[in-house]
Amino acid sequence: MGRCSRLSFALLLVVLSLSVGGSWSQRTPAAGAATPPAPASVPVPAPAPAPSPDSFCNGIYLSYVLERREKIHPFTSDPADQPYAFSATATVLNHGAADLLSWTLLIPFRHSELIVSVGGGVLTNGSVFPYNTTLDATATAFSGYPNTDLKTAIETANDRSQIEAKITLVGTFFGSPPPAVPLPQFLALGDPSYKCPRPTAYNDSNLVDSCCVPDPDYVPEVTNVTGFLPRRSGDLTISYDVLQSYGSSYLALVTLENHSPLGRLDHWQLSWEWARGEFIYSMRGAYPSVVDSSDCIFGKQGQYYQSLDFSKVLSCKRNPTIVDLTPWRYNDTDLGRIPHCCRNGTILPPEMDPEQAVSAFQIQVYKMPPDLNRSVLFPPTNWNISGTLNPDYQCGQPIRVSPTAFPDPSGLSSDSLALASWQVVCNISRPKGASPKCCVSFSAFYNDSVIPCKTCACGCPAGNRGRTCNAKAQAMLLPPEALLVPFDNRTAKALAWADINHYSVPSPLPCGDNCGVSINWHVLTNYAKGWSARVTLFNWREDQFADWFLAVKMDKAYPGYEQMYSFNGTSMGDNTIFMQGLPGLNYLSGEVNGTNPDTDPRVPGKQQSVISFTKAKTPAIDIIGGGGYPSKVYFNGEECSIPDLVPANWAFRSSGVGVLRLAFLLFASALVLWEL
Repeated sequence: MGRCSRLSFALLLVVLSLSVGGSWSQRTPAAGAATPPAPASVPVPAPAPAPSPDSFCNGIYLSYVLERREKIHPFTSDPADQPYAFSATATVLNHGAADLLSWTLLIPFRHSELIVSVGGGVLTNGSVFPYNTTLDATATAFSGYPNTDLKTAIETANDRSQIEAKITLVGTFFGSPPPAVPLPQFLALGDPSYKCPRPTAYNDSNLVDSCCVPDPDYVPEVTNVTGFLPRRSGDLTISYDVLQSYGSSYLALVTLENHSPLGRLDHWQLSWEWARGEFIYSMRGAYPSVVDSSDCIFGKQGQYYQSLDFSKVLSCKRNPTIVDLTPWRYNDTDLGRIPHCCRNGTILPPEMDPEQAVSAFQIQVYKMPPDLNRSVLFPPTNWNISGTLNPDYQCGQPIRVSPTAFPDPSGLSSDSLALASWQVVCNISRPKGASPKCCVSFSAFYNDSVIPCKTCACGCPAGNRGRTCNAKAQAMLLPPEALLVPFDNRTAKALAWADINHYSVPSPLPCGDNCGVSINWHVLTNYAKGWSARVTLFNWREDQFADWFLAVKMDKAYPGYEQMYSFNGTSMGDNTIFMQGLPGLNYLSGEVNGTNPDTDPRVPGKQQSVISFTKAKTPAIDIIGGGGYPSKVYFNGEECSIPDLVPANWAFRSSGVGVLRLAFLLFASALVLWEL
């Protein structure tokens, strides 16, 4: 195309543009003129956000996000000891196809975390705050409250309030300065039906998460027709049954049931925590240890219930402590008349008396907004129970179970169901660092010395800063009569016995055992066809023990057990012999003054019996070598401290020493006479 042709083509384009869109002056508005609206166009889509981590999970999504970390006092030069305050949020989200009932989240902390407060959940073991996570062997467990069950997205149309729970954590950790991110090792569910993979690596992110999926090899727990989990077994179970419900209050029955053959409670004290502002208006069958309504009068309860007579309210404590009533209150029309109540706090093993293995009481509870609906019911949390000299119990959080069936009050052959029921399971455990409350000493006919209870067997004295006694020295061997006097009065006997037998004496002397109850196991006889032992109980406390029991585990001698003579002995399996007093001998009295209080030491309460064994079923048993001594001893369910050694056959050091000395003296006398 020539130059003229190109020029004419350009002019043609200009003419066409003017004819279609107007002049150039019309398309470019003058200064100050209104700008015409822009032509409509298809909006450019914004970049898609990164998918949420939980969107890839078709199971139970777990996450832990560290939200804040702050260096706090005291400032230390050692980075490992430097404390940091932190806040974090843990999430449990049900993206699966089945409801997650009574969920428990396991978080294995790694930096000596102290949990100061928790929101949206509770510690599964019911411990108080601040809570030291290093006490947990593997992981710290959290349970949901009030959202204990998580439904599925299918049945709720993805309603997050019903399928998700968030736990907010505030606490302190140590030794993790930036840029390190103090995250837990992994996350898991405390539900064996789910498998939760652990993360393979960590980076600089403040998030650790996991997707738990159902274990195809697990046989799931079958829920009943009501949709609740089945009741669980434990050493002690507590039922919280709502019998009547009103808009602002409800009536509940609390039932304690002992299922352990060696479990027991004396003068039990039961406590829990109200998490939603509830308070106890009245009770029957039990009573608060402290009657106090001041927290209601000066709190939000008094502001809401302005017309309520708070002088009749029994307890407004957030953590009330409940105690049992005495037997003579059973027929009290205002406080008693509840089956299984009023036993002075005694719960026996079912093997001793099934009727005495249950205790119960009723409470009337007032609620606070927004729970003012007869169908809105929440049980208390953080249950704890203890006794006088009994095992330690670790209680879990309440689990919703099928309603309890009671005999119909009309007397007809029908059942009356509770409106709602929860179960708390408590198991016997020994807290880390806890000391026993009873101890055992060993002695034998073939050795004059008694191996006493261990030094500080039941804990060392708190005021021993001046080292008035040695807490680490081995307890000194004693003469048998020393077992009858309190430890504070044994010093002279122990020193004299050490001098006679040329035993070493620690300086300072060993501390006492500090045990309220001690048991002496004495090997009494040993012959060709059998052997026997004598069991003696000493009560160094001022209070008494009614319906006491003793259990000994005989690993090698159990098959040969024959009988007891002053106790009622029963073979109960697991190499354990169960002992209790015969009628009239089942009361272990407390310590009392001696005949002359000015000179005689106090006298302990005592019970004693002989137990016999046959060797027909244990022909190879070595009594002196240890076969005649128990490996474990329990008093009223509490496992006692036992010596590490058993008496040896020290005939040349004990009973035989007098004979040897006499023979030597006779021989020396004969020599003298011969010389004369």
